[in-house]
Formats: sequence, C-alpha cells, structure tokens
Amino acid sequence: MATRLTSTQLFRCSGTLKRDAEIDEWMRAHAGERGAIARRWFEVMRNCGDDVREVLHDGHPTACVLDAAFGYVNVFTAHVNVGFFRGAELADRDGLLEGSGKFMRHVKLRPDDAIDAEALTRLIETAYADMRARLQAGCS
Repeated sequence: MATRLTSTQLFRCSGTLKRDAEIDEWMRAHAGERGAIARRWFEVMRNCGDDVREVLHDGHPTACVLDAAFGYVNVFTAHVNVGFFRGAELADRDGLLEGSGKFMRHVKLRPDDAIDAEALTRLIETAYADMRARLQAGCS
C-alpha cells in the first residue's frame, strides 16, 4: 500500500477517497470519550483543504494530501494518538509532539487531560501545509 520512507520520499497510500465509509465505520466502532477525541481531531484534518483525502491504513484513519499521508488518529486503551508522518520535521513551538522515530511523531491525548486545542490545530495545519509544499516541490 505504501513505500518505505527516505528523507525525500513520502508515505503514499493507494485507494484514498474524499470521504471513506470505512473510516466512518471505524469512528462508530470507537464510541466513548476516546472515540470522541479521535473524531474531533480527524475532522480537523479532514477540513484542512479541498485536496485532503483519507484511507483506513493499518487499521487507523489516515489523512492525506491526495495520496501523501500527513496525519492519523488511533485509539488505544487509555489514550488517543494524533500522529504525523513527517512529524520529526515539523515546527512544534508548543512542544506537543512525542516520539523518537526517524520521521513520525504523535501527540498523546487522554480524556481527563487538558489539551491546548489551538496549538494542536496549528500543528495539524502545519503538517498539512508541509505535505502540500513537499508535493509542490516534487518530492516523490
């Protein structure tokens, strides 16, 4: 479904759609507080631009610019991850990102913890804009 990432390659997903019914089904299956958190932040990703497409990749909702993945959400037992495929390279002035992978980073959200919604929205928008710029620059 996707290729291995290098410093210039992007994570490409096949079968992206403007609105994927499998993601809507995934959201319905994840009820409760953590599901509401995932729905809220995936909706922010969906609304970043007209070129946003989505796909259920590795069992979690993934947002793409056309077919180039920029973000995802996933529900775990005690938290929700809002993740970014090129998160290691994003400006994170609010220090929300966690992780130590070569490319990916995530924000861990728990139902009882406060989140700076403005900062997380800004991070999602930054990830989207970064992916758009990479595509315009001809990254493959």
